[in-house]
Amino acid sequence: MKIAIVALPNVQLLDVVGPADVFAEAAVQLGGKRCYDIEVIGLTNAVVRASNGLGIVVSRSFDTVTEPPDTLLVAGTPDIRENMVNQAFIDWLICQSKLVRRIGSVCSGAFVLAQAGLLDAKKATTHWGSAVQLAKDYPAVEVVPDNIFIRDGNTYTSAGISAGMDLALALVEEDFGRELSLRVAREMVMFLRRPGGQSQFSAHLAAQTAQKSAIRQIQEFILNNLNKDLAVARLALQSGMSERNFSRIFREEAGMTPAQFVETARIDAGRRLLEDSDMHLKRLADELGYASVDAFRRAFVRQVGVGPHEYRKRFSG
Repeated sequence: MKIAIVALPNVQLLDVVGPADVFAEAAVQLGGKRCYDIEVIGLTNAVVRASNGLGIVVSRSFDTVTEPPDTLLVAGTPDIRENMVNQAFIDWLICQSKLVRRIGSVCSGAFVLAQAGLLDAKKATTHWGSAVQLAKDYPAVEVVPDNIFIRDGNTYTSAGISAGMDLALALVEEDFGRELSLRVAREMVMFLRRPGGQSQFSAHLAAQTAQKSAIRQIQEFILNNLNKDLAVARLALQSGMSERNFSRIFREEAGMTPAQFVETARIDAGRRLLEDSDMHLKRLADELGYASVDAFRRAFVRQVGVGPHEYRKRFSG
C-alpha cells in the first residue's frame, strides 16, 4: 500500500515524519515486509524547508504522480492561511480524492482539504488553536475542535502535530488489526493508541495555561482532591470570589468552565486507574468523587467516546 504524504512549504516536520515512522515501524513489526511504500510529495520537486529550518527531500512533485496512492495525507504548516496552495494542486487533490482508498490531513492540513471542498458536510478536526478559524473560513465543515482524530467515510483528519501519529496508528489498525498497532505503539513508546474521540487536552495541561495564581491554586486543589465536593459554589467560596465572577475568570483562564475542568480531571485520573489497576468500577467511581458507577460511566463516555469496560479491555497494561 503506497502512503503519500504531501509536505507543504514551511511544514511542521513531525506532521510528516511522525506518521511516516509509524507506517515504517508497522512494516518492521511484520518482519520487514514492504506492506507500506512511503513517499513524500511536494508542490515542486525542490527541497521543502520545514518550519524548524530542516529540509525534506521529496520523492517528486504532485504533478508527476501518475498512479494514485492507497492513502494520501496532507501535512500541515503553522502558517497555513499564509501558505494556501495553488489551484493546480487543489484540482489534483480533488481528482485524487476520487481515486484513493483513503484521504486525510494532519493538523492544519485540514484547511487544504476544506479548500478543495473535501470536508463539506463532514465532521473534521484540526489543531485546537486553528479550529475556530477553520469553522469560520469553511462553514460547510462540521468542525469538532477537541478530538484527536476523526474519520468520516474515507476522509480522515487529525489534531495537531503528534496526533498525526495517533491517526497513523488507527490506519495501521484498520489494515492489520489492533495487535499490530499496539506493538507499534509500544515500540515507539507511545500511548497505547489513544481513541480518536479523546480530548486533545488533559486537565494537567489545561492547568498549566492559567495565568492568575488564584485560578491555578483552585486547579491544583481540584487535581489533588478529586473525591471531594467540587461543586462550583464550593470552589468559588474557596477562591474568595463570587460564584459568577469565579466562573467567568476561570473560563477566561482555563478555556473551559469549572465543571468541565473537574470532569476532565476526574476522567483523566479514571483512565490511568483503568489502565494501571484492576480496581472495581464502584470503588474507582468513589475514588473519583462520583455518586454512582452510572454517573462515572456517563461522564467517561462523554469524554472518551467509549465506556470504561471497553477502555480497560483495550488499554489495560
